[in-house]
Amino acid sequence: MNRRLWILAALAGSALAQEPTALKLSLKDAVNLALKQNPNVILAALNTSQAEEERSIARSALLPQANGRVQEAVNRVNLQAAIGLSFPGFAQHVGPFWVSQAGVGFNAPLFDLTLWRRYKASQAGIDASRAQATGAREESVMLVVSQYLGSQRAAADVEAAQSRVDLAQALYNQAADLQKNGVGTGIDTLRSNVALQNEKQRLIVSRTQLETSLYALARLLGLDPHQKVELADAVSFFDTPEVNADQTMEQAWQARPEVRQILAEENRAELDLRAAGDARLPKLSVSGFWAEQGLTPNTSIPVYQYSWGIDVPLFTGGRIGAERARAALAIKQLKQQETDIRNRVALEVKTAIAQLKSSRNEVDVANLGVQLARQQVEQSRDRFQAGVTNNVEVIQAQDELARANDNQIGALYRYNQARADLAHATGRMEALYAK
Repeated sequence: MNRRLWILAALAGSALAQEPTALKLSLKDAVNLALKQNPNVILAALNTSQAEEERSIARSALLPQANGRVQEAVNRVNLQAAIGLSFPGFAQHVGPFWVSQAGVGFNAPLFDLTLWRRYKASQAGIDASRAQATGAREESVMLVVSQYLGSQRAAADVEAAQSRVDLAQALYNQAADLQKNGVGTGIDTLRSNVALQNEKQRLIVSRTQLETSLYALARLLGLDPHQKVELADAVSFFDTPEVNADQTMEQAWQARPEVRQILAEENRAELDLRAAGDARLPKLSVSGFWAEQGLTPNTSIPVYQYSWGIDVPLFTGGRIGAERARAALAIKQLKQQETDIRNRVALEVKTAIAQLKSSRNEVDVANLGVQLARQQVEQSRDRFQAGVTNNVEVIQAQDELARANDNQIGALYRYNQARADLAHATGRMEALYAK
């Protein structure tokens, strides 16, 4: 019995000791997960919902308002104070008496341009909030894509480092065999061993960089700190067609959420300016009530009052003029911000196009460099094996291959990052990476 309990305890302990299964994510999966869990995206969506409720509040001011009321009052009236006279033989007061009343009252604006402008301004506020939410989503996608690409680069570095370790091990074994057979020298073996240890050191550093990069990716995705992440996509090259800078810039101005947001805010400011001017116009409204009123429920009779009125502002102490001036200043500020945003977008588009063209050429040159470096290593090994030269030439060729691998990985990373930068500059991050 004790043995059985010991076995069960050991199995339970081993189950607890097992590490959680790693979450394997493609770039698309990571982007979609970030769009669901990123706090900035969630807050932006809540701001949009709040703007929609503000529009509902502004719209309610344009609609008739009605309310029901039940009232019971006790009245005692001083006649002498009410009419300014006293009558001999009459009591100075009337009451107390009870009055019951139950009915419905209403009021409705018939003509009020100020309320209408405020309603339209609230609609423009929704457009601005939606553009801001789109901007938050674009920024979230950009951060995740950049981190994922950085993790891919780190994974490629690990793979290349492991390949160089394998090559260095093979070169060391070759030198050791030649020394054992009396053909090679001890210095060749020692030199190969030094190169092997250097490559192992690079492998350790590369693995650490990959691990920390994956930690940062998990942090961006809002995952549990104990959850491990693995990359499902490998580094790859996707050729892109030539890009027209002027045409792309026009598309960016139409798609970038920052531009759309500032345009919506300008529209809202213009409506605020009109609303401030419309405050000088007359306002027409109706109101009234209908109720059953009486001293007791049995003596109640219908009573009502209906009225309409026109309010004409005559003197507002300069309030309307100040509101118009404030709205006009807000429009000027927004126009200046729009110019600055358009210039910044244009700069980002031109920079991304230039980097994309340059990195595409870098990839071609780097691929050729790796191919030539591998041929150099093979020829150097053959020469060393034949005894034509020592392994200094082999070690140098090995270093050249390491630099060529680093150049290839860096060029491919810069190319993919340039594609992401161009997508961000044109407002197409979510469209390109999340769908």
